[in-house]
Amino acid sequence: MTTAKDIMHPGAHWITKSDTLLHAAQLMRQLNVGALPVGDETHSERLCGIITDRDIVVKCVSEGLSPAECTASDIIEGTPRWIDADAGVDEVLREMESHRIRRLPVIENKRMVGMISEADLARHLPEHQLAEFAEHIYAANPV
Repeated sequence: MTTAKDIMHPGAHWITKSDTLLHAAQLMRQLNVGALPVGDETHSERLCGIITDRDIVVKCVSEGLSPAECTASDIIEGTPRWIDADAGVDEVLREMESHRIRRLPVIENKRMVGMISEADLARHLPEHQLAEFAEHIYAANPV
């Protein structure tokens, strides 16, 4: 059985809740990624949320706020979703589709070991599974 760990992009660079969005954007550019996990200051690898490049634009820049002054804690919201490294691909797809998310942290032994993105799915899934995923994620009406 193919697992989350088999298809994920290994490793993850973290930011903390107190890091600025400017720092997050610069790190995203440097790493060529569109999302970063956010940890709290006391347990930097305790997942508190995820910041995406879109979050920075929509929740900060478009509101006329300064990315140099806004912090990750200013824009993260909700409970972050994640998947166990040993979960099967069907479970990964269910989690992403049911919550309409495009990136999913992978956890092993209470530590984040990687991230699954749409690009990872595209590299590892058969075409029919990928098409079904896209239909659920991009459908006009919520699942």
